[in-house]
Amino acid sequence: MANMKTLKLTQPDDWHLHLRDGAALAAVAPATEAVFARALVMPNLKPPIRNVEQAMAYRERILEVAPKLDARMTLYLMDATTPEDVIEAANHPKMIAAKLYPAGATTNSDSGVTDIEAMDPVFAAMAEHGLPLCVHGEVTHQDVDVFDREARFLNEVLNPIVARHNGLKVVLEHITTTEGVQFVQSHETNVGGTITPQHMLLNRNALFQGGLRPHHYCLPVLKRERHRAAIVDAVCGGDHRFFLGTDSAPHAKGAKESDCGCAGVYSAPNAIAFYAEVFEAAGKLENLEAFASLNGARFYGLEPNEGTITLEQVETAVAAELPFGDTVIVPFRAGGTVAWRVAN
Repeated sequence: MANMKTLKLTQPDDWHLHLRDGAALAAVAPATEAVFARALVMPNLKPPIRNVEQAMAYRERILEVAPKLDARMTLYLMDATTPEDVIEAANHPKMIAAKLYPAGATTNSDSGVTDIEAMDPVFAAMAEHGLPLCVHGEVTHQDVDVFDREARFLNEVLNPIVARHNGLKVVLEHITTTEGVQFVQSHETNVGGTITPQHMLLNRNALFQGGLRPHHYCLPVLKRERHRAAIVDAVCGGDHRFFLGTDSAPHAKGAKESDCGCAGVYSAPNAIAFYAEVFEAAGKLENLEAFASLNGARFYGLEPNEGTITLEQVETAVAAELPFGDTVIVPFRAGGTVAWRVAN
């Protein structure tokens, strides 16, 4: 242990997180609280978080089980969302974004937006009042191949939104493609992107190794190796427009392994260690802190955290299962190991 490699970081933030509610919330929130100072919590509950009052009630439930986690909240955009809803959110210090889910794009997105062009008054209010737009960037047309839906969304939907609304801050969430990387890099300001651990570590072969792998199924789905490599190059290369967003999305083991398994990867307990693996493999560990702790805060107009964490390069076991209310959850890389851990 005397030669163990360590890495001290400004305490990181998770800018894309699903915490669920009730017993599930109580089971997973402490894992994020143990490592991350702030988290941008997604609003796709059932029913979704449609206004500030609901968001603050949800935040109180989060703080009951993870009192040290500075939960930052998002507004769920719907066809019925108004500019007034946006203004109210923009004026609340703990509401720092609104989330666009095209209807039917992912988990609990049935209430999402059906006519994105009709949302222009809402986007205009967001640009005027400084409320960033977080985007699940996939079209949902059945004639579009699932592996092409991110690229098509950028061309057909997101580029026009950005062109129509000068000054609108946009985060392309959970980027999975070369096209997503290029979209972010084509904008000097106002556009950022979050990256998950699984999209940096896995390509789409991981869905089919030795059989169907439901715990690797997420949306957007894993892509070809060339896309994974492009993401790693951009992120590990130090581009300040990319920042940490795990998209950690817990589902019960039975729901993932059912005849119609749901999308989502639960990475929160070991997320920062997975990212460290990627940066270490790329020979760019010195760039991990900016990605994990600085870039996202800068994008959202916040100061970096004052605290720190220390990572140790020690092979660490990943649990095969974890408690999840009255059932269990299977975490990312369950039963395997990860090359780093957070020091106690």
